[in-house]
Amino acid sequence: MSAFKQKNFTSKAGNTYVFQHPGVRMVSKINDSSKNKHGVVMEERLSEEILKHVIVQPKMKIDDFGDYQEYQETINAAYAFISGVDQDDDQQAGDKRDQETGSRAES
Repeated sequence: MSAFKQKNFTSKAGNTYVFQHPGVRMVSKINDSSKNKHGVVMEERLSEEILKHVIVQPKMKIDDFGDYQEYQETINAAYAFISGVDQDDDQQAGDKRDQETGSRAES
């Protein structure tokens, strides 16, 4: 599994986590298993799956977080990482979209 991409993440509180991409099939399974029978994402289920399969260091459970803000920030960053919407990538993609929009506006 070490062949999959990893990322170090530091929260606003200064805590460091290591995310590891679990592979495309596992991302699909995480998405599927975190939804209820109506297709609505259940926060607790999604968080448990992210903590189990994506956050590899430190190994944690939901109850290990001291406050909700840290928990939410970390889970959201890990989900963005595995779904390809990583914040680092967003800035670059935004710049590219701005350039494309600008070039279309000039036409």
